[in-house]
Amino acid sequence: MEVQVAPLRAWDDFFPGSDRFARPDFKDISKWNNRVVSNLLYYQTNYLMVAAAVVSIVGFLSPLNMLIGGTVVVLMFMGFVWVSHNKDILRRLKKQYPTTFVVVIMLSSYFLISYLGDVMVFMFGITLPLLLMFVHASLRLRNIKNKLENKMEGIGLKKTPMGIILDALEQQEDSINKLADYISKVKE
Repeated sequence: MEVQVAPLRAWDDFFPGSDRFARPDFKDISKWNNRVVSNLLYYQTNYLMVAAAVVSIVGFLSPLNMLIGGTVVVLMFMGFVWVSHNKDILRRLKKQYPTTFVVVIMLSSYFLISYLGDVMVFMFGITLPLLLMFVHASLRLRNIKNKLENKMEGIGLKKTPMGIILDALEQQEDSINKLADYISKVKE
């Protein structure tokens, strides 16, 4: 299936008034995870633009260190995904605790980058955009269009770059199961 780029969402949709933001329910981790996944899929182009702006600024100030930092993070992510696909225990951990999996990748990258070069480039150029995305995705309430886009991505009607990353983190399968459950309830 061909990869499609999600549309850039309007600013008033991406960052509306405070009535569309709420603290996640920390007691219901699956609901919080579903909100984050939905928002990552729906606003992925907006997140890419924010991340590109931050990376551009940091890259302009320190281009070599930014290149080294980005390369290390990408290689660590690919290595962890490959290892987790080949080891069942790591695969289960990745599926149950995706945030922990990403934190382990980031900490491993941090230590390798601190060995190779400038840690501040890592903190501002790589970690800050990821933190901004996670905070927005955690706090932004979903709307009907958001939920519809998530379902289309989940059942494979669309394939986007964020969908590919979330598939690598195995965060798409729950939405497919929920959709199948919903369809069976509607048929009854």
